[in-house]
Amino acid sequence: MSDKKRFEGTEDYVATDDLRVAVNAAIALERPLLVKGEPGTGKTMLALEVAKALGMDIYEWHIKSTTKAHQGLYEYDAVARLRDGQLGEERARDIANYIKKGKLWEAFEAEKRPVLLIDEIDKADIEFPNDLLQELDRMEFYVYETGETIRAKQRPVVIITSNNEKELPDAFLRRCFFHYIKFPDDETMSSIVDVHFPGIKKRLVSEALKTFYQMRDVPGLKKKPSTSELLDWLKLLMSEDIDADALREKNPNKLVPPLHGALLKNEQDVQLFERLAFLSRRENG
Repeated sequence: MSDKKRFEGTEDYVATDDLRVAVNAAIALERPLLVKGEPGTGKTMLALEVAKALGMDIYEWHIKSTTKAHQGLYEYDAVARLRDGQLGEERARDIANYIKKGKLWEAFEAEKRPVLLIDEIDKADIEFPNDLLQELDRMEFYVYETGETIRAKQRPVVIITSNNEKELPDAFLRRCFFHYIKFPDDETMSSIVDVHFPGIKKRLVSEALKTFYQMRDVPGLKKKPSTSELLDWLKLLMSEDIDADALREKNPNKLVPPLHGALLKNEQDVQLFERLAFLSRRENG
């Protein structure tokens, strides 16, 4: 595959112009692409679609609060080796039998250039990004147990996602190409809906989007509904045969939209809309 191939989005993923520019710039500069944005803006999906569009394999490393940087390189199971040694197992003689390769190691070993996704890096400890600086810079690391140096055969396209839960270190940020995925505007969201529901009634989409963005704008909302929740809601509206007129209805008793459980995901937000409906009834009473 020629590295000159450019990412232009896919038939399943609507990429805005500035996102396409960011992906291609990071690939050209051979720097990690750090993608931020609120949950549900398609950050993780971006890495999968870049891999699909450019014909690359993908290695996915999903970060948890307990994840340590060395787990992306390798893990050595000393306890298993000790146990096998006590049992007289032949395999205990070779320490390499007890080394489990991490996602960076797997990506470094790939014969053709892959995509490496480091997903939700801000979930880990604050030192986690700095602990990976050298490995992502030099594209190599040392395995102390075996005395070998693992070098990348091809420099992976590294895509790192963050939900902005905590600040990332400056030294780490300097080495990345940064892009913030804005929440899709009405036009982009209509394109996303078309991809997922080709042939959906335009009036239903128009009214649903109006309701959706009005809900997101309500002050005090604890969790704004995301793109994936909008798509779930539209799917339900179609399956229950709820039409655009039902969404447009301004009856104050129906301020909370039908099937709102697809959009509102905690009791505080449901209660907020119920209070707004109560106040609206009083004003109109």
